[in-house]
Amino acid sequence: MFHRIGQFVVTRAWWVIAAWVVAAIAIIGTAPKLTAQTDEAAFLPKHYESIQASELQERAFPASFTPGALLLFERTDGGKLDAADQATMNKVVQGLSDKRIALVEQIIPVSAQSTSKDGKYALSMVAIDKTKMQSEEYGEAAKALRADGAELTAGTPLKFQVGGQSAMNLDQKDSSALANALIGGGTVVIILITLGIIFRSPIIALLPILSIFVYSMVANGLIADASKIFGLKSDASMSAILIVVLFGVGTDYFLFLMFRYRERLRAGEDRKTAVVNAVGRVGEAIASAAGAVVVAFAVLVLSSLGLFKALGPSLAIAVAVTALASVTLVPAILSLIPEKVLFWPSKAWQREPKGARFAAIGKAVSRRPGIAALGSGVVMLALALSVVGYKGTFDLAGSSMPKSKESMVVQDKMMNAFSAGAADPSHVYLTVTQDGAKLDAAALDAYAAKLGGVAGVASASLPQDGLSKDGGTANFTVLLKDSPASNQAISTIAGLRDTAHEEAPAGTKAYVGGITSVYKDINTAMAHDYSLVFPIAALLIMVILGLLLRSVVAPWYLMASVGLGFGATLGATKLVFQNFAGEPGLMFMLPIFIYLFVVAIGTDYNILMIARLREEAREGRSPREAAGEAIRHGGPTVAAAGFILAATFATMMLAGNTLFSEMGFSIAFGIVLAAFVMSLFFTPALTALLGKAAWWPGHGDVAGHDAPVALDKAAGSPEPAGRH
Repeated sequence: MFHRIGQFVVTRAWWVIAAWVVAAIAIIGTAPKLTAQTDEAAFLPKHYESIQASELQERAFPASFTPGALLLFERTDGGKLDAADQATMNKVVQGLSDKRIALVEQIIPVSAQSTSKDGKYALSMVAIDKTKMQSEEYGEAAKALRADGAELTAGTPLKFQVGGQSAMNLDQKDSSALANALIGGGTVVIILITLGIIFRSPIIALLPILSIFVYSMVANGLIADASKIFGLKSDASMSAILIVVLFGVGTDYFLFLMFRYRERLRAGEDRKTAVVNAVGRVGEAIASAAGAVVVAFAVLVLSSLGLFKALGPSLAIAVAVTALASVTLVPAILSLIPEKVLFWPSKAWQREPKGARFAAIGKAVSRRPGIAALGSGVVMLALALSVVGYKGTFDLAGSSMPKSKESMVVQDKMMNAFSAGAADPSHVYLTVTQDGAKLDAAALDAYAAKLGGVAGVASASLPQDGLSKDGGTANFTVLLKDSPASNQAISTIAGLRDTAHEEAPAGTKAYVGGITSVYKDINTAMAHDYSLVFPIAALLIMVILGLLLRSVVAPWYLMASVGLGFGATLGATKLVFQNFAGEPGLMFMLPIFIYLFVVAIGTDYNILMIARLREEAREGRSPREAAGEAIRHGGPTVAAAGFILAATFATMMLAGNTLFSEMGFSIAFGIVLAAFVMSLFFTPALTALLGKAAWWPGHGDVAGHDAPVALDKAAGSPEPAGRH
């Protein structure tokens, strides 16, 4: 099949290239704009209590004051605020109100209740049109507050800063733009330098960058279309992840094809025939590898969280487009460029180097496969055992931008100066269960006292405006003792829910809401996803491996190896960030990202190596000889591809925030493990030990398959040729 695809592409190269360019222009020109979702609650299904609480709040308190921004005042000398400072703060609040900033509905003056106990900090809360929370104007309101507030406090002893949700939206947007630039630039530089060193050719170094630029427009356009059609919600990290996936995976598949193309040229084939045979030999491996990745990503549509429902299909589309381009667009370009031009100024492509280090590794593994399998397995198992003590954290907003951002500075100061939970209070909504009924006002104070007595709760009260107009719903404000995103606060929510439900007066029902309640439900949803997404993705990848290899044995040990790699990666990441760096835990979605990228993309390298093992066995070599030859020929491809992909993911650490640092390190480490431990040692060693049993019940190692072809230019079809 792939020989026929290669034949078609080579004989119609200009048409193939033109089709890709036209498709890119048409799709990107008609695609809608892809916007990022910043409200964590929007990622949860409606049946979770935090979402039901939010919906009740909208119905019962449609005009309730919801602070979209927080204005923090402090003295520049660090002293206590005095009467003169109070007058200045009142002037600033009034001045900001008079500015009539777009979307700003109300600014609450500073009061004694909004001043910290030590008298050094004071807060003013700002209501911003919450219906515009996901618009750019919402963040622009914080930008205007910062500019106008700085102007009004100029020349005074007061320092003025803006935090809260709108400021976080603004800071996340700025941080994401910088992160994308750093990640995109770093990725391109790494690809150019690495390919330049490997092939010593500027054209080859530039070729994947230019081709990826074309088909990335197709992928991004299709993703935007899919997001609009199916109502998928993305977060601020998606664009950075897409950059890395498109360039990293695209370069991987380019290397798969390029190494095999160079090998066929060294075997004496002409340019066009070499392209056809390269596509024929690695096309199935690319398609199978991409299929495993696409399946793993697509399974995320089963996730409970909107974040993964959007990310999974988006990445699946990106990888599918990359695979299609790798067996059509890239071969078409290669077939048009003369070898001497493509590889200029290097001449090393004409001959295979002698005494290559991968030949030495291959010989060592073929001689002692048991030691190679045991040694690599022990390394991965030891790291996997380090996962004991893993903890998750849920501060998605705070972890996706540097701590130096103004909104983060305000949040940290608030948690230190006020109750830690004051940065984002929780709410308990008590509502009657019968239409037209009213709450018993006499019982509300006692209910508030019950809520305040829950372990981990600093205070619980019913504010003056806490009763709905119809008297049927009460809104209790609950301040937690711990930071809203901490594991301690999430544990407190569990106890708060129990008390709120059990102590609710007869004829009423209680709902616990707020951001910490959202995090509690995200934790529950993640547990569901782990038990559903992981097994289904693993099963589907095994099916793909079975179809590729016509074996029921090989898929089991291949998946076992990548599963061991997943555990080792998570364990190493936990050691680095939780044990050594002192983080309270790893970001809650990190295990899923590690699983998808390390298991799915790590399977790419196993597929490439096992396909080469099968090919060498079909040449009549013994299992041990096949392992040695597979490492000798496939090792450079796996090593180069693994290094580039790991390095591209490592560029995420340049973003300067916790989320990308953890993601960048963990996925880069996992890919290095997959390429340099699993694929170079563990997989070929196990295959050599199992021998013919690895291919049972099929005959994947029987000679006579996949012979190279010679391009019959007159007939326009590939013809079998002798082996090289």
